[in-house]
Amino acid sequence: MTPNQYTPEEPISSIATALAPAALGIVRASGKNCIELVSKIFSRPKALLEAAGNTLVYGWIVDKGGEIIFSNKSEKTVQRTIFSDLNDKSSLAPASSLGQDLAARASAIPSAGGGAPRNAPLAETAGAGRVDSGATGKQTTCAVDEVMLAVYRAPKSFTGEDMVEIFCHGGPAVVTAIQNLMLRSGFRQANRGEYTFRAFINGKTDLTKAEAVKEIIDSHTDASRSHAVGRLAGNLFTEIDSIKKLIIDTLAAIEVEIEYPEDEETIADSFDRADIELAISRLQTLCDSWKGEKLYQDGARVVLAGRTNAGKSSLFNAILKEERAIVSDIEGTTRDWLESWASINGIPVRLFDTAGLRKTDDVIEAQGVELSKNLAQDADVVLYLVDGTTGMNDEDKAFIQACREPVIVVFTKSDKKDSPIKPGNDTPPAVSSFGAPMLSSDEPDVSSSGNPMSSASATLSLSGLTGQSIPTCRISSKTGDGLSELFAQITKILTAGITTSTERQQAGLGSARQKEAVANALECVRHALISADDNYTLDAVVQDLEDALDFLGEVTGDVTPDDVLGSIFANFCVGK
Repeated sequence: MTPNQYTPEEPISSIATALAPAALGIVRASGKNCIELVSKIFSRPKALLEAAGNTLVYGWIVDKGGEIIFSNKSEKTVQRTIFSDLNDKSSLAPASSLGQDLAARASAIPSAGGGAPRNAPLAETAGAGRVDSGATGKQTTCAVDEVMLAVYRAPKSFTGEDMVEIFCHGGPAVVTAIQNLMLRSGFRQANRGEYTFRAFINGKTDLTKAEAVKEIIDSHTDASRSHAVGRLAGNLFTEIDSIKKLIIDTLAAIEVEIEYPEDEETIADSFDRADIELAISRLQTLCDSWKGEKLYQDGARVVLAGRTNAGKSSLFNAILKEERAIVSDIEGTTRDWLESWASINGIPVRLFDTAGLRKTDDVIEAQGVELSKNLAQDADVVLYLVDGTTGMNDEDKAFIQACREPVIVVFTKSDKKDSPIKPGNDTPPAVSSFGAPMLSSDEPDVSSSGNPMSSASATLSLSGLTGQSIPTCRISSKTGDGLSELFAQITKILTAGITTSTERQQAGLGSARQKEAVANALECVRHALISADDNYTLDAVVQDLEDALDFLGEVTGDVTPDDVLGSIFANFCVGK
């Protein structure tokens, strides 16, 4: 979908909530005359048409092409109440009184046992249908659902156009019926991201904020949501705008030099070099932020590997805090891999529980073992689990030696009485077989027993094998002991060399598109400074700086090709 296929002001509607049973469902509409179109399927059209912006109107969605048959007098009374034109002021309510208004309206509807509702006006709405006076009657208007309508008048709405949001009951059949009725009444089905696109073209948002909306929807942790909220609040737009001002001020100074060339001896003296250097520094900071922002958006792959019965499924469940994987003492229980999102100190990770590594004649289990090895090769961090009650063997040694991805050796089952890996015990023989274990200089001191594994986390030196120090950790999935230390080690690996500030005020890039544009702008500004130092013409410097402004304009949407816009908004859902 390209921007040329969007038709501004054309009335559009869509279901804005998930098609699943819920307390509430929302059908959203926007565009020219959308309020008038909704009034045609609303039980109280006059109240809706006269409603001010940012108000709620109570009533019913009605299908005038349907049919309903009454079997007794009380049902006709209810139907008259539904289609009544309630002219009292309480029917127009600000958003804050939604609960009280619904409660008041509910009290006006009789119970299933019959009887007239208290204080229920009985004057029928004009054109709402007719009820026959006989015991059995027919009418041409059918009630679809009891609703509250939120009315927004242009330009004070999300899209900058007239809007109506229909709050109905959340059943899939209800919201689908209302949406189908909207389409029959003159609305077009909204395209993906069309509401946000209209907000953009109507000046209600810029591209950084528009992309932040999608980031918030897709966020997996509070930290990733917080980063996106910062961009939605405008911190990236403000930073880009501030950098643009530095460049514009420099261009203005150069224009003066072009008008009065005799005032300066060299090109470099025609503008304030400090402004350009500051712009370069801030653009570089933005570029550097992308690696960290990408981590919080896309997450990392963390794979649990190890021999059978090493405790992988138990750790998988402990991290997720739910029983997702089957745990059994029988070796080979897990033959396939399981996957789930988890939060490690605010970083979203895709956590994989894999089949135990061993030689087997079982064809299915052997296939699972190969899948485990393949997953480990694509991991950002491999947690290699070793049963703390038995220690390491040659298979463990071979895997760790062959692993090219960052690996943490995790000794499990530290809560068991026969586990040698616990505070105060001697170093396990299996650990010693790798060479002399040692703590890195930045780790805590060992206990008086001299056992490096008495600390929850340490560094294992695999001398003679890998020639490197490998972080280790002892844990108990049953008690949770050592998990916080394990999370700290995972975080340290994932965030090595990147800025991981979760402050909303800290501006950061939110997409690869933004990163590319800022990097291009940075290159142009650097080249402008080099051109000035090499005494090129002022026109060359001006061209570089103007190119930089164009690239920064792509970030916020001031200068953006149609195909880029289409790519951005096509990734949204139809309700946004």
